[in-house]
Amino acid sequence: MPDLVTHQTVATTLAERARAALGGRNLIFVGLMGAGKSAVGRIVAQQMAMPFIDTDAEIERVSRMTIPELFVTYGEEEFRALETRVVERLLKGGPRVVSTGGGAFINDRTRAAIHEGGLSLWLRAELDILWERVNKRDNRPLLKTENPKQTLANLMHQRYPIYAQADMTVESRDVRKEAMANEVLAAIAALAKESDKE
Repeated sequence: MPDLVTHQTVATTLAERARAALGGRNLIFVGLMGAGKSAVGRIVAQQMAMPFIDTDAEIERVSRMTIPELFVTYGEEEFRALETRVVERLLKGGPRVVSTGGGAFINDRTRAAIHEGGLSLWLRAELDILWERVNKRDNRPLLKTENPKQTLANLMHQRYPIYAQADMTVESRDVRKEAMANEVLAAIAALAKESDKE
């Protein structure tokens, strides 16, 4: 029991340090589908006592359609335009933790809004980890192909150099979401130490 208390105290102080390092900025998770942006982002937001918003859920709320329905009805280009408008609106408020869809950061206008709207954090993951997470669900429009794992690999190849433009990167591994959330908090808290050195 004492270990649990100590662990929670450390997590709280880590969350407080991360929140102080973030200041009044939004924290925006970017990365490929299956990286854990929503799951980890939700825990990070809870730890830092900040509101959490998933842009895909917000898009579905405002459009009254699911993401797959939007893709089928309007196509990817129209979906991206809607996504950009939603992200721009969300980032005007804050501070909050925002999880974006896999393609959001790839769009130039959305990426510019994210850079301007807060601290971007890329949850980077290897192919096998992503595939293990995404192949169980049938709600990924971009993976409705003959060889979805190859499609995912192609998306990694195209998108990883762009995700690398995020302000910081944390490796998404096959560990508990809470452990990943602590790694994210530690990475943000470390920003304060870096700025102290400058």
